[in-house]
Amino acid sequence: MAGELAGDHTPELLCLVHDIAGMCPGSSSATPIAADALFRKDCTDLVRRISLLAHLFEEIRELNNSNNVVSSASSSSSSPSAASWSSDLVLALHSARSLLSVARNFRSNCSSDGAAKTIVFQFQCVTWKLEKLLSNLSYDNLDISEEVKEQVDLVRTQLKRATEKYGFMISKMPSHELSQPLTEEISQVLAKSVGGLYKQHSCPENLSEQDSISKNNGENNSSSNRAGSRLERARSIPASSEVFFLNESDPESQEISETKSLPEVKKPEAIVIPEDFLCPISLELMRDPVIVATGQTYERSYIQRWIDCGNTTCPKTQQKLQHLTLTPNYVLRSLIYQWCIEHNIEQPTGLTNGKIKKSDGSFRDVTGDIAAIEALVRKLSSRSVEERRAAVTEIRSLSKRSTDNRILIAEAGAIQVLVNLLTSEDVLTQDNAVTSILNLSIYENNKGLIMLAGAIPSIVQVLRAGTMEARENAAATLFSLSLADENKIIIGASGAIPALVELLQNGSPRGKKDAATALFNLCIYQGNKGRAIRAGIITALLKMLTDSSKSMVDEALTIMSVLASHQEAKIAIVKASTIPVLIDLLRTGLPRNKENAAAILLALCKRDADNLACISRLGAVIPLSELARTGTERAKRKATSLLEHLRKLQQL
Repeated sequence: MAGELAGDHTPELLCLVHDIAGMCPGSSSATPIAADALFRKDCTDLVRRISLLAHLFEEIRELNNSNNVVSSASSSSSSPSAASWSSDLVLALHSARSLLSVARNFRSNCSSDGAAKTIVFQFQCVTWKLEKLLSNLSYDNLDISEEVKEQVDLVRTQLKRATEKYGFMISKMPSHELSQPLTEEISQVLAKSVGGLYKQHSCPENLSEQDSISKNNGENNSSSNRAGSRLERARSIPASSEVFFLNESDPESQEISETKSLPEVKKPEAIVIPEDFLCPISLELMRDPVIVATGQTYERSYIQRWIDCGNTTCPKTQQKLQHLTLTPNYVLRSLIYQWCIEHNIEQPTGLTNGKIKKSDGSFRDVTGDIAAIEALVRKLSSRSVEERRAAVTEIRSLSKRSTDNRILIAEAGAIQVLVNLLTSEDVLTQDNAVTSILNLSIYENNKGLIMLAGAIPSIVQVLRAGTMEARENAAATLFSLSLADENKIIIGASGAIPALVELLQNGSPRGKKDAATALFNLCIYQGNKGRAIRAGIITALLKMLTDSSKSMVDEALTIMSVLASHQEAKIAIVKASTIPVLIDLLRTGLPRNKENAAAILLALCKRDADNLACISRLGAVIPLSELARTGTERAKRKATSLLEHLRKLQQL
């Protein structure tokens, strides 16, 4: 069924995905994505999401090659719906590729009026179509691994959010004539525009509705307005810029456990940005709000692009602008600044017309810095080893100093060149290149650019064979990049986990800490847990638990608590004779050690009478009873639950 569901389209689907994955700054054949930055993030996000689908099609291809088809599938797979699904997906990916090609080369200062708005709408159409197709994928008829299922579900969820975001943006746009759509399919969807007006008509719930939309083109459908109003502003940001770890030892509650050495296990809550702080055009937190003639406020760079495209109306009110003067909104900028401080949020920053915002809200001219950094980046490609080494050393130093430098270095195109230098035979150049990438990755917007530059394979190679300092920084870089869910999948599939486990076992003290941090974050994703088990992580963790120095007991327990919910991990933990060590920690460990030990034991013993009987024989009742009385709140709950399981076992 797997192969037949994709029909004969699997090779074409894979080819399309690989073509799209190559449409990024990291591809030698690609031009820079959206050089004027208007659609850079949209292109980057779409490329990253589609790239993750490669694993799905590769598994389908492997199943085809092995003829691993359910015997009853032949009749159902030949149905029109199965054939339609794969052919529709081919068309959707063709549309995505065409859209990316146009958006990459878009220039706001020389494009016709309405072109940008048309592209925004086309992004909505493409993301909507892909999300609906993935929603119609029947896992029951596919012999697909759990890891790939999680990847597809992740992509589908992200596409759904993106569709809603574009819908909200479109609902706020003024009327204009649409430019020529990219494909016939998108043209059909665009046909629903009423009198050239977008009308916030949401994309249809079923693919078949496209035809009816075209037929009803001239009708004034009130549901379009209702659909637009239902689209919520989904802009939110983490409550803290600090890094937290999620402890999955308790899948039901995912409670918080405290750890000192390993940054702790907590999912940042989302804070909704006040509506007045969002630019009506970009729907992003404003960093340089300005007032136009109608009294409306916009982010300077976006309203300036609007005006540069020849528009003379206010985007929000559609009133004609009596003048094109942009007046800084100092009051609002101050309010945004204070709000960010109160919520522990990094100040919105970025490069705008050669200026970068300072911490006090004012702007400084960085034209000279830009020129100097661009000259330095050019030296990274010098034929002289000494000149390259000196340049990358300076880049490392600059990228460490400030967020401003990280923005400017990335804008100057340094990321791709630094990735190329990761394979340098000069040890010092390689060390400084990986550390520079680590520093650049601290700035959130650079993470996607690093991923799309194809950095992961080279970082993993440094992790395997570089100097100890380079391996330490490579592990830290993987952790920084893995904060994004989709990156956890890509990094896990790259072969990084075995290299991290090896560093965890044989690295320097700092290298072990960096490896532990990266492994913890990667193993939050279920699909990476099996990879870590097969790489021998349980042996390494047990060694850390029993090491006389006790220097990494916290890290070992925190990682093991994340793994313990995985069936393969449970078997490996028990087989490694870890239970006696955990029970001993219940007696002698620090409060946080006891808490995590109890959580791991509970995960091992749920629905497993043999493990329950084992901990009973090893005398766990007494330390558990003590923990239930005097432990932390979480430890008390875990210990009490374990004791209840033990009582039920005795009653059998």
